[in-house]
Amino acid sequence: MSGQDPFEAGMATRKAVLGEAHVARAEAARDDFDGPFQDLITRGAWGGVWARDTISRRERSMITIALLAALGHDEELAMHCRATARTGASREDVCEALLHVAIYAGVPAANRAIRIARAAFAEIETPQDGPGGDKP
Repeated sequence: MSGQDPFEAGMATRKAVLGEAHVARAEAARDDFDGPFQDLITRGAWGGVWARDTISRRERSMITIALLAALGHDEELAMHCRATARTGASREDVCEALLHVAIYAGVPAANRAIRIARAAFAEIETPQDGPGGDKP
């Protein structure tokens, strides 16, 4: 990330992790109301944290999935489970992360997250109809 603009680095990382189609849909839906939020997450989350090379994308993916599961952020959890196809985190990695969630954040949180992860993995294994699918 050294020397690169945080927005540019964030957009490149966001596309690499979530997929070109996902980012294109988010950008197409952008308006005056959520534009500042989109800029914030692109610069902060994607350009400031995810673009760092201190730990791998696989490790960031597992940490993110565990945190989202523990906090009950279901839509974001599903999105990040689908993103494992691009981050290198395996199903086994996600399972391990969710075992930690069960111990440290509670069995109900992990149980819900396992259900969401299972559905997200099934979704990326099913061919998408037409252009714009999130399959890598």
